[in-house]
Amino acid sequence: MEDVYAYDAYCFDLDGTIYIGQMRLPGVNNFINNLRSRGKRLLFLTNTPVHTKEDCYQRLLSLGISCQPDEILTAGYLSGMYFAEHAPDAKVLVVGEEALRRELRALGIAITEDPYQSTHVLVGMDRKFNYDKLHLAAKAVRRGAALLATNPDNSCPVQGDIIPDTGAILSSIEAASQQKASVVIGKPSRYYAEKALQLLDVDRSRCLMIGDRLETDILFGQQNGMKTALVLTGISSREDIGKTDIVPDYIWPSFNEFIMEQQAYPKPSNVLQVEKA
Repeated sequence: MEDVYAYDAYCFDLDGTIYIGQMRLPGVNNFINNLRSRGKRLLFLTNTPVHTKEDCYQRLLSLGISCQPDEILTAGYLSGMYFAEHAPDAKVLVVGEEALRRELRALGIAITEDPYQSTHVLVGMDRKFNYDKLHLAAKAVRRGAALLATNPDNSCPVQGDIIPDTGAILSSIEAASQQKASVVIGKPSRYYAEKALQLLDVDRSRCLMIGDRLETDILFGQQNGMKTALVLTGISSREDIGKTDIVPDYIWPSFNEFIMEQQAYPKPSNVLQVEKA
């Protein structure tokens, strides 16, 4: 097991890893500052479609976390990039919030509310999702529009609760339209990984992906050649690991507990590695 500080680059999920709601999680700043002092490259990779890159940047700054705008990727921003690269003339019916529309417009992607004119339906988390939106999206897909999603997450951790995310909304549209999504942009997709690794400009094996969710963050790292660390401050628990084949290289109860253990036992042998059964 490699020393946690020996990697060249570190990718962090946000919700459930860096913060929950407006609360920065314990030990986060110490860990990030330690990495920066060692000259490591950092990226913050979130599957959120309800906050723009700029929103995430300002939120991190407000929580006292030093970062640069070009160190942040969101599923909403990458959805705009995907259309710009693969379907620049698309007319997109968006099931999602204003942040997602802003990201698409900023990249020159046309948005329509007309299911008869749409060439694509893009689904993101929408906290005002209703029957009418379900009907319009399903109608567009049944008439031939391609169905895409910003991210696969079924739920999202917030302070004191867990709320439905994009995946739950997508499932209803897939059921109503009798069509599966052809593309999902967010983690663990290869497209997301390619964009992140281009920014980092390091060998993928020299990158550590840190997150709170097995089926997105940890699977993202594993499928794309990175090492992985699961923090137990968000969605996935230690018990969840035994229910899947997704086994992280490191498990940390929190950044704070990891740092305290490192201070007490500076050798990496104290970092828990879970073996597959």
